[in-house]
Amino acid sequence: MNRFLSLAAPGLRGLAPYVPGKPPETVERELGIRGSIKLASNENPLGPGPRSRAALSAAIANVGHYPDGSGHGLRARIAHRHGLDIAQVTLGNGSNEILVMLAEAFLVPGVEAVHSQHAFAVYPSAIQAAGATGREAPAFPPGHPQPLGHDPAALAAAIGAKTRLLFVANPNNPTGTWLDESQLDGLLRAVPPEVIVVLDEAYHEYSAPRGVPDAANWLERHPNLVVTRTFSKAYGLAGLRAGYAISHPDLADVLNRIRQPFNVSVPALAAAAAAFDDHEHLARTIALNRAGLERLREGLARLRISAPPSAGNFVLADIGRAAKPVYQALLREGVIVRPLENYGLPNHLRISTGTDEQVERVLAAMAIAVTVPA
Repeated sequence: MNRFLSLAAPGLRGLAPYVPGKPPETVERELGIRGSIKLASNENPLGPGPRSRAALSAAIANVGHYPDGSGHGLRARIAHRHGLDIAQVTLGNGSNEILVMLAEAFLVPGVEAVHSQHAFAVYPSAIQAAGATGREAPAFPPGHPQPLGHDPAALAAAIGAKTRLLFVANPNNPTGTWLDESQLDGLLRAVPPEVIVVLDEAYHEYSAPRGVPDAANWLERHPNLVVTRTFSKAYGLAGLRAGYAISHPDLADVLNRIRQPFNVSVPALAAAAAAFDDHEHLARTIALNRAGLERLREGLARLRISAPPSAGNFVLADIGRAAKPVYQALLREGVIVRPLENYGLPNHLRISTGTDEQVERVLAAMAIAVTVPA
């Protein structure tokens, strides 16, 4: 029994800590192996592009000083990219921090927030930590064209008089599913203007070629919309922790009241700003991801493992039985993927795309792992 738990905020008492994907060093230490690969956290296998690497090197000279508390340079670049005013931009220590900031800013005991079944695990944890009540809308069934994805009608129906926030991931992690322009527009029109819609577009750069809408263009149409983005995925800066939100200036003003002044570091500010100019690296990343998704899905299909189309940089693999033994067998082969019991998907694994060599390795390891008894 934790002697201090009774002193914690009520919402925290029943909250389990977020468990990230295992790092290779931990797996190798625990299992006595070497040369493992991690395809569990949807990271860019190419890492940062050359422009970001150069900016990082130059930024080292300034790490003895606090970063610009307003992040003016990066905010100006983001505003220019989206054709917005700088007052509409809020910086985060990754977009994850902004999701938590939104809960802290707008949720209190007695109010509600809505999210979909099988949505990003941070949504319900942030809601609970704020002491608010979470309402989970049922997802589409497995046989739907967007299996286990967001059902716009169910999300709209879950909104009530006490709802303050609606969390929507497009595309969704961990299912890889997405809402098209018509579905998303219909959902936003159905949401009352006093309910803030948090549209999490962490995988936007990967999803755009599929025609997934860019909601940054819809802010004027929907003043209650907050769009979150990250530099962790397609831009390859996961270890630096840089993300942002764009919204109506009044919403940004609320968020910037709670944002800590030095939440994005000197290297992160520099590398993120440079990443916007590295068009070749982004194009290479997207092309590698597209090829990796195809090879993963085709290889898994040969093993009779279903993996529906994904608009992210990962696939949702349906093992057809309890996935935990397969996950553990993959670890013994030095391949780290993500089990999804905490998402209500005990028969599924999430597998990130990687380099050509990494994709071949995970498929070879999976061929061995699926022979392990349940």
